Amino acid sequence: MKKILCIIASVLVCAYSVLPAFAVDKPKDYSHLKGTEINVYNWGEYISDGAEGSMDVNEEFYKETGIRVNYTTFDSNENMYNKLKGGGANYDIVIPSDYMIARLIEEGLVQKIDFSNIPNYSNIMDQYKNLYFDPTNEYSVPYNVGLVGIIYNTKVVEGEPDSIDLLWDERYAGKILNFNNPRDAFALAQWKAGIDLNTTDPDEWNTAFELLKQQKPLVQSYVMDEVFNKMESEEAAIAPYYAGDFLIMNENNENLAFFYPKEGTNIFVDSICIPSSSQNKEAAELYINFLIRGDVALQNAEYICYATPNKAVLESEDYSLKDEEILYPENMDELVTEYFHNLDPQTQLVMTTLWDSLKIDGNENASIYIGLISFVAIVFIVVIVVAVRKKRRASYYD
Repeated sequence: MKKILCIIASVLVCAYSVLPAFAVDKPKDYSHLKGTEINVYNWGEYISDGAEGSMDVNEEFYKETGIRVNYTTFDSNENMYNKLKGGGANYDIVIPSDYMIARLIEEGLVQKIDFSNIPNYSNIMDQYKNLYFDPTNEYSVPYNVGLVGIIYNTKVVEGEPDSIDLLWDERYAGKILNFNNPRDAFALAQWKAGIDLNTTDPDEWNTAFELLKQQKPLVQSYVMDEVFNKMESEEAAIAPYYAGDFLIMNENNENLAFFYPKEGTNIFVDSICIPSSSQNKEAAELYINFLIRGDVALQNAEYICYATPNKAVLESEDYSLKDEEILYPENMDELVTEYFHNLDPQTQLVMTTLWDSLKIDGNENASIYIGLISFVAIVFIVVIVVAVRKKRRASYYD
């Protein structure tokens, strides 16, 4: 029912939307950009795409500006980073999370935005400006806000759980999912152990690793976007995931419920950035301004079902989710929350090494397997070298 109301509201807003691409008295002339393209790299399921009567944001942008949007998706900040760092593709827009933005800035992978081209930036609430990852508001524009919680099937799980311990409950072995990215997965174990999410102590990361090892036999699979199908179809019964996505899943399966763990949870702000490799920066800025325009931001907020940093949306009478407790908890001040921060290179190496070990085997034997593989590779190379030398020697005597 919530999704239906969202769609109805979206259609109404779309029908009455007649604002220009830039809501200013003397808009600049961007006609020279008509016929160009921008490459947008965003999370999956993270933009209103025209489904079920909603606005197709990228198509609407094309209609208004003549700029074509080439749109592709990623499923984790780490995968997005690797693609950007590898230089295999040039993007004009990326929408990472806070801690990853700090890393992109530090490594020079994103560039400063010309905010004279982003007049709709005035729609962004002050509480989402000057945040730790971009303290001078030069590299990013907030897009969505969220919290991580735990989704569970009321037909399977007993009572009304409130603890992160549910993810380690042996009664539900084979029905539990976990994140398929190291930062989110480790955070769950860190909350359970009472460890700072941004610790740089290798021993504390190893403590969290030990908890993930204990959990692994209970885990059906490590997932990202696959969580939708698994939870909606009841193939799985318990999963940590982002609050906004729960609302979509709940529309497709009313047996699903949600809670924020009493131990604490991650709060995040996903923001729009322009990579340093952008080939069409001016069009990218036009696109950013379009995304945070009141009517377009409302379409996205209704369709995606995440909390919004956009005051034009919150003040709109058409916004149907403003009273949604999952998105805007009344007890927000009482929730224990923490932002991810960018980790130093040494700590990142510790985290990724432990994560790789968990995914390979999940116990002390991981290093043995890695060593064995290396040994076999060396032996293989030696055998090849010896064979080649014998062949050359034979040829010489012939």
